[in-house]
Amino acid sequence: MSKRPLILVTNDDGITAPGLRKLIQVMNEIGDVVVVAPDSPQSAMGHAITINSILNCTPIKIDEGPQTEYACSGTPADCVKLGVHEILKQKPDLCVSGINHGSNSSINVIYSGTMSAAVEAGIEGIPAIGFSLLDYQWKANFDAVADYVKQISLSALSNGIPEGVILNVNFPKLPKKEIKGIKICRQAKAYWIEKFDKRVNPLGKEYYWLTGEFINEDRGEDTDEWALKNGYISIVPVHYDLTAHHAIQQLNTWDF
Repeated sequence: MSKRPLILVTNDDGITAPGLRKLIQVMNEIGDVVVVAPDSPQSAMGHAITINSILNCTPIKIDEGPQTEYACSGTPADCVKLGVHEILKQKPDLCVSGINHGSNSSINVIYSGTMSAAVEAGIEGIPAIGFSLLDYQWKANFDAVADYVKQISLSALSNGIPEGVILNVNFPKLPKKEIKGIKICRQAKAYWIEKFDKRVNPLGKEYYWLTGEFINEDRGEDTDEWALKNGYISIVPVHYDLTAHHAIQQLNTWDF
């Protein structure tokens, strides 16, 4: 590109999250960066948007750097909407979301606020990537994946992401020297078995804490779960068209 690209950066862990701060550093090497991120953690918000209460979007400065930053009271999808239509008032050349603290592989993409922000950008016609590291710790080592984040982002800018497609990128929790490379994958057919831990608060009122067990029964070696387990970075192209095209012909045989 002849000029520095305009890059919108967001996440779901909140504007102070180390993963976001590392993503901002990397994007500053590539283009002109505007950050619109939640003012508090918004993990597992999916594609929720705010319609019944006000939204605040406040200029803020967390770290040194040339980036422009805003803290938003809404969801990750809200951040992208506000970023595009009110802050930038134009479509950026790229939207990146993350780096998430924890996995967004397989079925997790459905619940992910990180990926929903990227998907919202895709809906707006903006090339978009969601980045996640398989480490839930607040002080996770994002340095190990920074070069890959830059490489993937530059490739997306130079090659172009197919229309209607968003890239879901997950990094294994490994030292940089142990990462074997990048694999383009499909989403593994896996699921959660939900469990609710029933507890009682000091006032005697019952409440529930969601827990669960992740089950991967997909034995394919072309999946994101296989790639991550075997030391590779997974890239899954996803899209927001939820039509089950393979079912249309069968449904047309029904007698309505």
